[in-house]
Formats: sequence, C-alpha cells, structure tokens
Amino acid sequence: MSYDAFDLTGKVAVITGGNGGIGLGFARALAAAGADVSIWGTNAAKNAAAEKELQEINPSASSIQCDVSNEEQVEESMSSVVEKYGRIDGCFPNAGIGTQNQKPFFEHSNEDWFSVLDVNLNGVFYTLRAATRQMVSQGEGGSLVLTSSGTAIQGSAKGQAYAATKGAMLAMMMGLSVEMARYKITANAVIPGWIETEMTSGLFGWDKFVDNVMPRIPMRRWGQPDDFGAIAVYLMSEASRWHTGDVIKIDGGFSIF
Repeated sequence: MSYDAFDLTGKVAVITGGNGGIGLGFARALAAAGADVSIWGTNAAKNAAAEKELQEINPSASSIQCDVSNEEQVEESMSSVVEKYGRIDGCFPNAGIGTQNQKPFFEHSNEDWFSVLDVNLNGVFYTLRAATRQMVSQGEGGSLVLTSSGTAIQGSAKGQAYAATKGAMLAMMMGLSVEMARYKITANAVIPGWIETEMTSGLFGWDKFVDNVMPRIPMRRWGQPDDFGAIAVYLMSEASRWHTGDVIKIDGGFSIF
C-alpha cells in the first residue's frame, strides 16, 4: 500500500479570485493533485475560461460568479459549493484589489479607502467565516490559506489602504490559527513577491521600476502564478497538518534585502 501525503483526492477547495493570477495558480495545482476546486470571481468570461482550463485537469472543477464584498453572495456561493460537492476542506481567500488612485494619503477619499477594505478585508472575513462554519460542522479539520503581501510588513506609500488590509489579514490568520486548532483546522498566509499578473502589468513596463527592483531579486526573474501551486497543495495536504500560524514568503529572495 502506497502513501502519498500530497494526494488531495476527495477534498474540496474554494479559491476566491481563482480565475487568474495567483488564484488560478493555486487552482491548477490543487486540481492536478486531485482536489475538487471551485473558483470564484466577478468576471463571468474569465470564470468560464478558467473553468474550462481547470476541467481539462480535473473534470469536477467549477466556477461561481461572486463579489466577495457582498456578504449575501458569499453565503450563497459557499452553500452552492457544499450542495455540489458535499463539503469544504480548503479555503483560499485570494480575491483582492489594489489601491485604485495613486495620490497623496491626505487626498484619499472615504471611497478610495473603503473600496479596498470592502474587497480585501471584509471579503476575506465573509469568506473565512462561512468556510470555518462549514469545516467545524464537518468535524474533519481543514485548511485556511490567506494571500497577504509584502506591504503588510513594509508598508506602501500612496497605497496605505491596500497595505492595511494585508496587514490585518496576517492578524486575522494568526488569531484563526489559535482558535481553529481545536478543530484541526490550520491557518497560514502566503506573502508573494513581484508576480506577473494583471495587477502588476503596468509596473513591469516601467523601466525605472524594473531597474530598481530586479537587482533585489536573487532569483533574477519575476514570479509566475504557477510558482504558488506547490505551496497551495502542501498547505492543504496531510503533509502540513502540524503547520499553522505561519507567514510564508514566496518571493524569489526579494525580502532578504
């Protein structure tokens, strides 16, 4: 009899913001490891394209159009996942937006501030609350994997709203790692480095940015969404059952300097 600690067959994962970027990188690997994956996103066309791609890896993959800043939509979406698959074993609250207006902090409006918090913080709260409720009721443990950011530690000039949400996510994760341990539910966070996604595409075309940042990345390349697949599988697998409360940097060595 063989033992594969990374086999996720029979497990169900929810990935918000799973129709592109890091979220899709998570989803591809989880599906390949045998998990039934449900990706959530607001863009129906992107959802459909990602769902089609994932179904070529694992035919059970599905997508849901959901705005995580809307509490009712999150509750309905989580219920739909349970109705379809019967359970939830992993939750990856990955959906997020950046600061929309790069202007001085004292010029930020309430709308600038709360639009980011609604998605990046409230959305994570709604998603994790619904997921942990289901996991606790199942009584079989589970995995929570939050996508934070280096700005949670370093801050971000003119991007304070984004950085604040990512820092709050780390605090939320650490609290969950303690509270949920009695239910055999682990909670960890991933801090990505500079990844080639839609959110960062503008920066990577800016020569000054590239000239300043690339020399600080020992691996000498930008990260790719698929660089996050293996860590997703690990954190949802039996291999990580005693690994909780951690902040894991996947950044090509950027944070060393």
